[in-house]
Amino acid sequence: MSYGIRSFLPKSDALSFALLALVIMIVLPLSMDIFRLNLIGKYLSYAFVAIGLVLCWGYGGILSLGQGVFFGLGGYCMAMFLKLEASAPENTAIQSTPGIPDFMDWNQLTALPWFWEPFNSLSFTMIAIILVPVIFAFIVSVAMFKRRVGGVYFAIITQAIAAILTILIIGQQGYTGGVNGITDLRTLKGWDIRTDEAKYILYFLCCFMLFGCLLIAQFVRKSKLGRLLVAMRDKEDRVRFSGYDVSNFKIFVFCLAAAFSAIGGAMFTLQVGFMSPTFVGIVPSIEMVIFCAVGGRLSILGAVYGTLLVNLAKTTFSESFPELWLFGLGALFIGVVLAFPDGLAGIYKTWIEPRVSRWLVTIRAMRPPLSSSTTADTRS
Repeated sequence: MSYGIRSFLPKSDALSFALLALVIMIVLPLSMDIFRLNLIGKYLSYAFVAIGLVLCWGYGGILSLGQGVFFGLGGYCMAMFLKLEASAPENTAIQSTPGIPDFMDWNQLTALPWFWEPFNSLSFTMIAIILVPVIFAFIVSVAMFKRRVGGVYFAIITQAIAAILTILIIGQQGYTGGVNGITDLRTLKGWDIRTDEAKYILYFLCCFMLFGCLLIAQFVRKSKLGRLLVAMRDKEDRVRFSGYDVSNFKIFVFCLAAAFSAIGGAMFTLQVGFMSPTFVGIVPSIEMVIFCAVGGRLSILGAVYGTLLVNLAKTTFSESFPELWLFGLGALFIGVVLAFPDGLAGIYKTWIEPRVSRWLVTIRAMRPPLSSSTTADTRS
């Protein structure tokens, strides 16, 4: 049993997990006010997408430029439940049609659409957050991978899907809130999610969910599936000739990445209090790939650090240079790919880890040896 645990989570990986937990669950909450901590929670919700991209792109070789679609679908499912709770008849008595979301009333709808009705149930919503994006990802991946569409063609198609869904959400304003999205989200089963106490709880909930996804990703990496994904990325034809159905593995990892993204979208909606099409389109999807690339597309923990680093830089520099930030983001992506193709994780393994190892060896060598009398006393 202990050997199985060690093979799944080696000592070095366990220490890295513990360090990340120390940083995001102890150091940051103790050193930041609730406004800044809420921002970190928002950034961590993007990390779910980056972890999925490590499996999908880093290990499987499937570059998706449309992960914002699944992030947005998960976020919209959660937002629909919260909006219906905020649109109770007593809260919307001044509307022409009480009991429906305000943007529907503004667009002269007189009844709740049929596909909104199930989202009155929290249980259905929790299932839909995972199921809706996974079903959509399954349809897309089956249509592509069963026909052996991959590489740059798959990336372009996922980018087109992100653009189409954005246009669809904006165009159907009466059903989706349009360009403004679904806003003014207040309570979850009567619990006010806007208070400082609620923001702390939601931040730690996001952290626990993130570690749950990290452990699932770690299991995939260390399992036979992870080795097959790497083999498919490097020599797909050889894996196919060995008798494996490559398309099924691609479909699975793409759907798993979609599920991770959807959980991140739901946590984003809970912590920020709204969801809009600006998080669904091409630009946010490309940014999510950059988070993964900066952290290291072969490192699930590096993806978390890369997400935090890029978003902190974005928040800091976009306040001073709002028009130049997107150019800087593109330059950052190109620079990382050319100079540091393995991202922060590669920098650590190449430059920092060897020095730390040599330093530890030196420390051990400087320790005085135990005397024979001390050894004898210890044995006795």
